[in-house]
This record gives sequence, C-alpha cells and structure tokens, in this order.
Amino acid sequence: MSNNQIDLGPLFSQVVKTLANQQTQLNKADTQNHDHGDNMVQVFNTITQAVQQKQGSPQATQLDYAAQLLSQQNSGSAQLYAKGLQQAAQQFKGQNIDAGNILQLIQLLMGGGQAAQPAAPASGGAGALGDLLTQLAGGQSASSADDDKINMQDILNAGLVYMNAKNAGASTGEALIKALVADSAMAPTPHRAQSSELVLKTLLDVVGNLSK
Repeated sequence: MSNNQIDLGPLFSQVVKTLANQQTQLNKADTQNHDHGDNMVQVFNTITQAVQQKQGSPQATQLDYAAQLLSQQNSGSAQLYAKGLQQAAQQFKGQNIDAGNILQLIQLLMGGGQAAQPAAPASGGAGALGDLLTQLAGGQSASSADDDKINMQDILNAGLVYMNAKNAGASTGEALIKALVADSAMAPTPHRAQSSELVLKTLLDVVGNLSK
C-alpha cells in the first residue's frame, strides 16, 4: 500500500462501531420490520470483511468484492450500498483512494447507485453534495466548469432541510449532514435516513482527522 493510500478496512470498521452503538435505536426506528439496525451492522461488517479479505488487491477490486457480497443479502439497505460500492469500484479503477479523493467514495457510497456528476480529481466531487462534503471534512470547495450542471432543485431541497434542522436546534455540522442525506438515495425511508446520518458523520469524522 502506498504511503498516501487510505486503508479502507479501519475506515469501514469505525462505521460498524458507530452503528453497533445505535443498533437498538435503529431497530426501533424501523416500524415495519424492526431490524434495520441489525441489517446495517451486517452491511458494514460485510464491507469491512470484504476489503480485509482482498487486502493487497487494488482498492477497486476490494470495493467490487464488497458490492458482490452485499448484493447477495436480502435487505434493501444492502442492495443500495451494493450499488453505491459497484459504482465506486468503476470510478476508482486504476487509482488509489487517498485523502485527495476519499470524498468521492463517500459521495458514491451514499448515492446508492444513483447517477453522479463527474467528480473533480482533487475536490471530492462536483455539485452541491461534493462541495458540502468538502466543507464538512475541513477542505475548501472548488469551483469548476461543471458548476452549471448543479441541480438547483437538489440545492433548494438540501437548503430547506438545513434551515429546518438549524431552526430545530441542530449544530451547523448536524444540519449539513441532514441536508446531505436528504439529497441522497437513502432519504425516502426515515429509518434509512437516520442510519445514513450516522454513517456519513462517522466517515466524515475519519476523513477530517486524516486532513489534520
């Protein structure tokens, strides 16, 4: 592994710890099946184990293997994260994941396989999602020729969620995370949005520490 390459195993294992701490609460939030917390811990355990089993292989291979394993699970969350990982595996084919592009991985993971704007190599992603991720992780937003491709409805929706969260007493960081999740594939299902906020906050905390 190169000096700048991020080891994905510890990154995802930190998410497992966060989700395990909130497992019971996430199960309660799932008013239909009451097992969302169990499923999410299983999802990120699978991802962590997959990248560890493929340690030494290209990171795109690690992500692809994790996607394959998740696609065999029955939960809807597993299927969404599998699609995000598959898209990330294609995006990072032939390159290492480091502090300069880790935000792209987070963006694709949270996208659940939704079409993503092409990401600028060093900025963490084009558009509102990439810019907000960069700001949350302690970086600077980068302007690019792709700015005119930003979906204004997404920005308005994210802004509304942000303002509502701030008015409800959330910190700036918490409000931004809620806004980012509201712009993701996880948003339509309340308990999935709740777990996604935990996932996103944990990943961004790790990335923020890497940048210090």
